[in-house]
Amino acid sequence: MRIKGGPTTRRRRKKILKRAKGYFGSKHSLFKTAREQLLHSGQYSFIGRKKLKSNFRSIWIIRINNACRLNNITYKELMYMAKKANVKINRKMMSEIAIYDQDLFSNLIKQIKDRIN
Repeated sequence: MRIKGGPTTRRRRKKILKRAKGYFGSKHSLFKTAREQLLHSGQYSFIGRKKLKSNFRSIWIIRINNACRLNNITYKELMYMAKKANVKINRKMMSEIAIYDQDLFSNLIKQIKDRIN
């Protein structure tokens, strides 16, 4: 006796088409193209999650550099001096200080300079 798989196939296809909702062109309505696009979307998501960390680091560096230049120093010089002075503060925290408390950031730079001298 032959078993027909209609309901199972329909459920599987509907599940994929539901996930592809909002895609451009036929990618949201045709099963084959939707499935292919979902595979690519998964890859893009994976890559994006890795790239996000790099993007945030770049943003932190830009913010720190801008704050440094207000204090007549470059980012490169600050990081060199911080490493030499054995300061254990990461870029994320440094950028937060640079944005929300410029006086504290200026004091941090002065302390790093004093530690080296």
